[in-house]
Amino acid sequence: MTTEPAPDGQQQAPAPQRSLLRLLPAEMEELVVARLGEPRYRADQILHGLYRGFATKVDDISGLPAALRARLDADGYLVDVAEEAACSRSDDGLTTKLLLRLAGGTLVESVLMQYPGAGGSHPRSTVCVSTQAGCAMGCVFCATGQMGFERNLQAEEIVAQVIHFARLLRERGEHVTNVVFMGMGEPLANYSETIRAVRLLTDQRAFGLAQRSVTISTVGVIRGIDRLAEEGLQAGLAISLHAPNDALRQKLIPTAAPHSVRDLVSAARRYFRKTGRRVTFEYALIEGVNDMPELAGELGRVLRDTGAHVNLIPLNPTAGPFRRPSRERVLTFERALRAAGVNCTVRVERGAEIAAACGQLRTAAAAAVRKAPSARGPESPSGAPSPAPSRGR
Repeated sequence: MTTEPAPDGQQQAPAPQRSLLRLLPAEMEELVVARLGEPRYRADQILHGLYRGFATKVDDISGLPAALRARLDADGYLVDVAEEAACSRSDDGLTTKLLLRLAGGTLVESVLMQYPGAGGSHPRSTVCVSTQAGCAMGCVFCATGQMGFERNLQAEEIVAQVIHFARLLRERGEHVTNVVFMGMGEPLANYSETIRAVRLLTDQRAFGLAQRSVTISTVGVIRGIDRLAEEGLQAGLAISLHAPNDALRQKLIPTAAPHSVRDLVSAARRYFRKTGRRVTFEYALIEGVNDMPELAGELGRVLRDTGAHVNLIPLNPTAGPFRRPSRERVLTFERALRAAGVNCTVRVERGAEIAAACGQLRTAAAAAVRKAPSARGPESPSGAPSPAPSRGR
C-alpha cells in the first residue's frame, strides 16, 4: 500500500487493514453508499466477486471501476486468504485435510469430506471449519485439546476456510453443500465471531448456503446453546457428550461442570422447543473407556424421550493412550443403545489414514518442524521456508 506525504512533510501511516469478508451485505451497502458515495449496486458487485468469483484480492473483483478499487486499497480493505501449509488426502480421494496459514502465521485445520451422490450426481461436499487456534476445553482424547488455546478466529478467517475449499471444488465443477463447525476450538466460546460467520455463509447475497446445511458443535457451553436458540437461525446443533454420567465425562473432559450431563440434556430440550430442530449428541467411542454395553444402556436412560439423535464416532486415535474400538464393539454398543430406545447411527468414517481427527495434522506438522534442521530459520511443515501470510488486496 502506498502512502501520501503529510502536510508537514512526514509520511502518513497506512490505513489499518480491514477485511471485506467480514462485512455482512447490509454493512457492505453502508460502506459503499454512505462512506464511499457509490451506487448500491457496487455493493452487490463486491459481494458477487467475493462469494461467486472467489476473488483473492480487490483487483480481482470484476466490474469495479479502477478508481473504486484504488479507494478500497487506500482505505485498507483487503480479502482474507487462507494459504495452504500442508495437505493430506485419503486413499479414496473423498477426504482432504488442509493445514491453513492465516493472518499473523496462525495455523488451523480444515477438512473437506465428500459423500458420493446417487446416480452420478454431484457429491455432498461438507467443509469442517475451525473457530479457534487451539482449544481450552482440554478433552484428553483430542489432539487440539492437548495443544492449549492460542486465540479466537475472526469471522472472516472462518469464512476464508470455506471459500478456500469452494475455490478448489469449482475447478472440478463441484460446490460446497454443507459446513460443520467441528474443527479446532469450541465455537460457542467464540460466540460472536461464530454467529457472524454463520450469517455470512447463509446470507443469500453472501455465500448463500441454506441455514439447515450448517451445524454447530459444542462440548457443552450452556449459555451459548441458549443464546443460539434465540438467534432465529435454523442451524443444526451437535453436543459432544461422550459419556452418560458426570464422573466419566469429567475424566474425558476435565473442564466439564459437575452436573454437565443433566444440564446439557436440559439445554438440548430447550433448543428443540425454541427452534424445532432435533439435537444430535456426539459420542466418541473409546475402547475400554466408554464403549461398554452397560454404558449404552445408561446413555439410553439419560436420553430417552428427548427426541435426540446420537452420532457414534469410533475414535480417530491420536498420539495418546486411547484406542479405536473394533467394529464388533462399535456395533454391539449401537445395538444396546437402540434397544434402550435411542435413535443412533455410526458415523461414516472419513480420513482415519490421514490423521483427519481434530488437531492431528497440525500436531504432526509441528513435530516435523521440530525435527527439521534449523539452520535456515523458521520453516513450514513441508520443510520449505515459511512465506508471509497471504492477505490479498
